[in-house]
Amino acid sequence: MSDYLLYGTEGCHLCEDAEQLLLEAGLAFSKQDIIEDPQLLQNYGVLIPVLLHSASQQQLNWPFDSHALQDFIKNNRL
Repeated sequence: MSDYLLYGTEGCHLCEDAEQLLLEAGLAFSKQDIIEDPQLLQNYGVLIPVLLHSASQQQLNWPFDSHALQDFIKNNRL
């Protein structure tokens, strides 16, 4: 399992943009479709995409760019 989890849903263009940023950064991550879980849908329905660092439980909410992503990664290194 990856240290990073991207919450989103299929057909979300913002989620696709976020995923592209993560790929360009070379970040290993897992994806979670919030539609599959009513609690996740309630928690993240208006916030997606959201990147979660599993160990610290810190979140990076959209909108973010490559600079914000790099800062987030740097601040969550163990």
